[in-house]
Amino acid sequence: MLDTVTTALDWLGVVVFAVTGALVASRKQMDVVGFVMLGTATGIGGGTLRDVLMGAPVFWTRAPAYLVVCAVVAVVVFFTAHLPQSRHRILLWLDAVGLALFAVTGAEAALRAGAGAIVAAAMGVITATFGGVIRDVLGSESPVILSREIYATAALAGATTFVGLSFAGVPRDAALVAGFVVGFAVRAAALRWGWSLPRYRPRPGRPPDATA
Repeated sequence: MLDTVTTALDWLGVVVFAVTGALVASRKQMDVVGFVMLGTATGIGGGTLRDVLMGAPVFWTRAPAYLVVCAVVAVVVFFTAHLPQSRHRILLWLDAVGLALFAVTGAEAALRAGAGAIVAAAMGVITATFGGVIRDVLGSESPVILSREIYATAALAGATTFVGLSFAGVPRDAALVAGFVVGFAVRAAALRWGWSLPRYRPRPGRPPDATA
């Protein structure tokens, strides 16, 4: 059951993120090659960095079907991107789904590789956010991770929930679902109500004589 749930969530995350990459390509009016490049980079980028940092074989080199699926999804979006009224809004909500999915599957992969709780949570965040960073940089978009609303924190909430429940003895498939729900709920609330963390505000420094 665990392998089935993990695999299903991982594939769904790849497909969803590939769609968001292709949607950015549509906003930039790229050709089909650009769609495939952005879709593939977004779909597998976070997992690739995770595996490199963990010293593990990069997942798509053992399962090239990930590359094929990303390319196919991108081509489908090339012919259908004009259908939704607001591609940007759809992009944000699909990105939220992908973020939550990859937060838990990234943390799960790290735990399976023998990582501790802190490293596993960090790998969940990296898996969830790095593909979006690549997408936005290649598409000359303002990175979503730097948006005012909570983003990486949502991934951390999802990954931490999964890792914490796993170490508490909760069945791994239930922990995966719970982590996804928490991560998505936090990001969705940020999108809906504009939640954000406190931001730095400029303030005058102390005069030199005050520091003497």
